[in-house]
Amino acid sequence: MSQSIHAAKMTPAGLQSTTVLTRRRIAAAFLNLVTYVALLAWLGTILGDQGWSLIDVLIFVCFAIAAPWSVLGVWNALLGLWLLHVRRDARALVAPYAEAGDQLVPLHSRTAITMTLRNEDPARAYARLETLILSLDKTGDDLFFAFFILSDTNDAIIALEEEHRFEDMKTRYRAFASRIHYRRRTTNEGYKAGNIRDFCETHGANFEFMLPLDADSLMSGNMIQRMVRMAQAHPKLGILQSLVVGAPTDSGFARVFQFGMRHGMRPYTMGSAWWAGDCGPFWGHNALVRIAPFRDHCHLPVLPGGPPLGGQILSHDQVEAVLMRRAGYECRVLPEESGSFEDNPPTLLEFTRRDLRWCQGNMQYWRLLDMKGLEPMSRFQLIWAIMMFIGVPAFTLIILLAALKPLDGEDLSRFPAQSAIGFYLTFLAMYLAPKLAGFLDIALTRGAMARYGGAFRFLSGAVFEVLFSFLLGASTTLRTGIFIIGLAFGHSVIWSGQARDAHQLTLEEALEGLWPQTAFGLILFAIAAELAPQLILWSLPLTLGYVLAAPFAVITSGPAFGQFLKKTGLCAIPEDLAPPPILTTLESVAASHDTIQQRKFETI
Repeated sequence: MSQSIHAAKMTPAGLQSTTVLTRRRIAAAFLNLVTYVALLAWLGTILGDQGWSLIDVLIFVCFAIAAPWSVLGVWNALLGLWLLHVRRDARALVAPYAEAGDQLVPLHSRTAITMTLRNEDPARAYARLETLILSLDKTGDDLFFAFFILSDTNDAIIALEEEHRFEDMKTRYRAFASRIHYRRRTTNEGYKAGNIRDFCETHGANFEFMLPLDADSLMSGNMIQRMVRMAQAHPKLGILQSLVVGAPTDSGFARVFQFGMRHGMRPYTMGSAWWAGDCGPFWGHNALVRIAPFRDHCHLPVLPGGPPLGGQILSHDQVEAVLMRRAGYECRVLPEESGSFEDNPPTLLEFTRRDLRWCQGNMQYWRLLDMKGLEPMSRFQLIWAIMMFIGVPAFTLIILLAALKPLDGEDLSRFPAQSAIGFYLTFLAMYLAPKLAGFLDIALTRGAMARYGGAFRFLSGAVFEVLFSFLLGASTTLRTGIFIIGLAFGHSVIWSGQARDAHQLTLEEALEGLWPQTAFGLILFAIAAELAPQLILWSLPLTLGYVLAAPFAVITSGPAFGQFLKKTGLCAIPEDLAPPPILTTLESVAASHDTIQQRKFETI
């Protein structure tokens, strides 16, 4: 009896006390709620100083909608810093399962490594899969793995190249030939999630785990081996998500973006994992998934109605995570930067396209909030995924309303300007908090800045990336806001292959995709110049990016910008300066694919 009571107080894998996790969640909720209420009270004193106009009310409501995401970012980052630099037992507190990965226990479970493709560049995708196979071969445990290329490609030319490269790979890697498989579906039913489900239902019974990869994914054999050991040791660990970082790239846009993303992720992920615990995230790739419960319990519902908010669920990964937890299995994220890579979008336009796909998928979660049997934390995760995008148009509307504020007839000489400036600077700091915490994390870690080329390069890169992030934020938020409005009128994204390699945008291409940002920015500056010229300078961190969206997109996509960053080492990541073996292997494998392709052209 006492044993059953004790078990009931533990998470499904027996990793943590549910009482301890509940206390952490209450503490995190309290910190966030107090901060949120304090911000609203502060803003209320500013806006209501001379009574409430319609503009005041709208600004307040929009801020109430937009602020929660930033508030949680602050506390996740601060909690992460506390864990990383104050606590000595951070890994045990956040990832108690990780120790099993360090124990030299033989593997006994079979794992299917799946790579999903849809109209992607076959050469770069196969190069990554081959590199992973070679890395696993060095571990000595490769016999426990099989490899599946799961294609949804509907472009006949690309499909033919996929098949040719598959046959070529089997010929060149004869020792692995019986464990490398290719399958192409004739329909794209269910998108990527449907592709994976088809695999689970046809081949899943032969494997304990699967490790889904995207076309731009890369993982080292040692990391995969460690993750399998962790999951073997804990049979109720359903999903183990690795911390994915950006790989070295020629794209200047991606280099700067992933420099900031790299630093924002580690403290943020540590902080969120501390209180999310067994209800962690799933990002759909570079993760180890236990096949049986995934196949039996994580079948995505088809939403009533048609696109954009009905039909097949686009953002499947988080839904699969909450369904896995509902089935009694833990979902965990391993907050370690080690051996798990992806490619980031090479241009602003590709970045925006990816964001819009996520946005539409997350908005579909409204239909799932009443699903029965979900854990409270799982339901919160769905709400939070929605809030991630709902706050974007609210924040954009605040900027417009702030420009119109002088029209509400208040006496500007009595306006509490000092308090307003303090509030504005505080919110800017909160907006930047995750990446600022990441920069501080590196500064506080002995020897960490040396991995980035030294203190001067690192700090210069940090300043450069902050400026970049303001321009990027303005360029993307308006587009997302317009898209969310369009969803209400039936507009939907088109799911197609992504451009993952660096390429130059023309000014015409940039203006075609970013003219609304340019127009919005010019309107804002015209209003401010007429009503309150003194606000123009203060607003630049949030508004300059609208006007400069098109030239920003062109410049950051250009080869010259990428070469400048590589030559100076500005915004370099450790893998740029000291590539790990997995990346040097990828370079040689990719070169061999280029040689094969060149020979084909010569033959033709």
